[in-house]
Amino acid sequence: MDEQSRLWHVSVTVAGEALEPLVVRNALRRLNEQHPFLHSLKYAAERAAIQYWEEAESLLDASSLALRVWNEHRGSAGLPRWEVVGLEVLERSIFLSRGMEYVTVVDQHEVTPLLF
Repeated sequence: MDEQSRLWHVSVTVAGEALEPLVVRNALRRLNEQHPFLHSLKYAAERAAIQYWEEAESLLDASSLALRVWNEHRGSAGLPRWEVVGLEVLERSIFLSRGMEYVTVVDQHEVTPLLF
């Protein structure tokens, strides 16, 4: 990791027209194969939330990248045409100070999308 870069914990929530939950789940599985560092995937018929770690110099950089993740993978992962309705970006030490549980995932492809 670059000396100027920091790790940021990112949570992106998207929502839109309701779809068959299995369609959403399969799309999230494809996203998981394409986007490194995903560690949490949650979904429902009309929304989804992804969490992952991003390396960036600033909050602005990490946020800008996070706001593009869904749209950039929409075609290749078959993601729904939903919009970002929530974004949280926390510097690593702040995330850990909240006492939030974080388990290191050795094989990123083992992450399973869970229903809300």
